[in-house]
Amino acid sequence: MALISSRAALLAFSGLLLAGHSTRAQDLTLDKKVARSLQKVQPNDLKAHIQYLADDRLLGRRPGTPGYQLAVDYVTTQLKSLGVEPAGDEAGSFVQRVRLRRAFSNPATTSLILRPGTEAPVPLAAGKEFVLYPNPETPSVALDAPLVFAGYGISAPELQYDDYAGLDVQGKIVVVVRGAPQSFSSTVAAASQDVLAILQNAARHGAVGVLLASRSATAPLPSFRQGVFSVLDAGGSVVASRSFAPGIKVLGAVSAATFQTLLRTAAADTGAVYPALRAGKPASVALRGAAKLTNISTYQEVDSYNVVGKLTGSAAGLRDEYVVHSAHLDHLGVGAAVKGDSIYNGAHDNASGVASVLEIARLYTQLAEKPKRSVLFVLQTGEELGLLGSAYFAARPTVPKEKIVADINTDMPTIIAPLLSVVALGAQHSTLAEPVNKAAAYLKLTVEADPEPEQNRFIRSDQYSFVLQGIPALHIKYGNKTADGKNDLHKTVQAWRALTYHKPQDDMSGTFDFEAGKKYVQLNFLIGYQVAQAPQRPTWNPGDFFGTRFGK
Repeated sequence: MALISSRAALLAFSGLLLAGHSTRAQDLTLDKKVARSLQKVQPNDLKAHIQYLADDRLLGRRPGTPGYQLAVDYVTTQLKSLGVEPAGDEAGSFVQRVRLRRAFSNPATTSLILRPGTEAPVPLAAGKEFVLYPNPETPSVALDAPLVFAGYGISAPELQYDDYAGLDVQGKIVVVVRGAPQSFSSTVAAASQDVLAILQNAARHGAVGVLLASRSATAPLPSFRQGVFSVLDAGGSVVASRSFAPGIKVLGAVSAATFQTLLRTAAADTGAVYPALRAGKPASVALRGAAKLTNISTYQEVDSYNVVGKLTGSAAGLRDEYVVHSAHLDHLGVGAAVKGDSIYNGAHDNASGVASVLEIARLYTQLAEKPKRSVLFVLQTGEELGLLGSAYFAARPTVPKEKIVADINTDMPTIIAPLLSVVALGAQHSTLAEPVNKAAAYLKLTVEADPEPEQNRFIRSDQYSFVLQGIPALHIKYGNKTADGKNDLHKTVQAWRALTYHKPQDDMSGTFDFEAGKKYVQLNFLIGYQVAQAPQRPTWNPGDFFGTRFGK
């Protein structure tokens, strides 16, 4: 893959998609019965689902709570009423059990002592100069190992970039900064600086610990007062986590001042390191010294559930393959009060996405002739905890994993204004771009590049769990077009997000455009329906970064 700027890649992608709308190859012809069914989507049905799921009675749908169980019961009842078949982990069940472990680190039992060469050891202040993530698999950890600076912690030989080239990190603790070279496209950059990717790459090179260095002197270090979640298998081993990889004993974070101190031991400083990294020039270097760390973690465990329903396909040769429509069912629960309210209802995030999947299921069940491939409707737990429910399902689905051909995910579609254009996060990496273009053109929507690539949205929702399993996936978000002809909807969304996103104010008293919600349902259905009808399953584009990494 050629190295081009992320902005250029986005503009090129946008141009290709928009150009596709003017070609006859993009036309979508629907059977008249399917077209009529498409018009039956009722905005008030969406509203009713959201009202129930975002009601105070559900207390923010935090996994493992009675409120979350009410949400599970509601969507199960809805799927049953539509005639959707159960596809959970036991015969006749709609649920897949997801065992969650919540791990805590106590600053009082956490220590990090720097041993900078011949100088006296320097103990660091927990919470101010460093923090250690709780280890979800080993409750007591002691580590004494040399330190190495490994730049961004990225190995991308297909992009001619490797922070580990010529660097010996065997048995050592690597220090990295979050980021990616400017030459990386936005989705590749987002994936490359994902903490799990950093940990896995460090482990592949033989490292035993990772310290994430803060780039800002004013940015606070992460706090783990709420704990860090992982998923366990039946034997109690960690099988999904955003902050743990086998072989890495310690994950921590250090302040910008501590990072600068470490660099000085190698006669380097951030004034030279950061520009080099941004320019795509690795600045890795062995640091003179070591670190001695101790960390004790405590655990709480709770069961939560994914909800899985199935519509069996009609074609003998294709019904054993599956198209997934997904959305996360959980939200943040009860937390710190904001303007006198402490229930984080999650009306937009993601009751609206769940409502969308329920209405997509209704569309499929109303078809006179079912699609050729089977369809799964998956409502996942633990997205807000680190994409955990989807990570578990994508790696251990209730159908054969190799038979899942695509995931179309819906997460916080942000139905606050008329839907005139959309962003298909991830579609540019596979042949899923074609059904997106056709469906959007049918609904007279334009498809455009992500107006907020800095938000890293491609890796922040459940479709990314499917990508990591080699399954082409996408996530439809709002585009930038507004009814007055301007191209600045993202400004409106940013203002709305500042007041609403991940706050108790995300409830039914907020702004909604249920006609926009109807269009999201129609669009996502049409994308999935085309995939379910196509003779060939979706494929990664030749030489694509994600297809090369995970598609094998």
